Amino acid sequence: MIRILFICHGNICRSPMAEFILKHLADDAGLSDSFRIESAAVSTEEIGNDIYPPAKRKLREKGIPFLSRSARRVTDRDMKEFDEIVAMDESNLRYLHRLFGKEACAKVTLMMSWCGEKRDVSDPWYTGDFEQTYRDLDRAGRAMLSSLTG
Repeated sequence: MIRILFICHGNICRSPMAEFILKHLADDAGLSDSFRIESAAVSTEEIGNDIYPPAKRKLREKGIPFLSRSARRVTDRDMKEFDEIVAMDESNLRYLHRLFGKEACAKVTLMMSWCGEKRDVSDPWYTGDFEQTYRDLDRAGRAMLSSLTG
């Protein structure tokens, strides 16, 4: 089983969208039993909050099933337990380095690097563009699934 943890700032927009998009892609490919997919935040700002309503609307619009959930912060245990830790942007990566040290972050990648791009996932919290965020996450998620299942 491959254990994947998606990370964003508050765990209410990008990382839960990535979580449910990849779960859907894996399920469609008949691979859901091969993965454990979760998401978490680097900050404590949104702890306990559900997915941001516009993110839910975008997932519904795209036919991506999701469950109500509570935002949580990444832990030391997560850093040890997950095989792939995937940050949505450089800021998340810096937070992870501060929280856990660079050595502990050796297995952290940036989401868009999975599809060969050196950029952040578009942040809808600031842009309001949940469509672009969805496109980023879907493209990178498909590349990730392909890479991990070879």
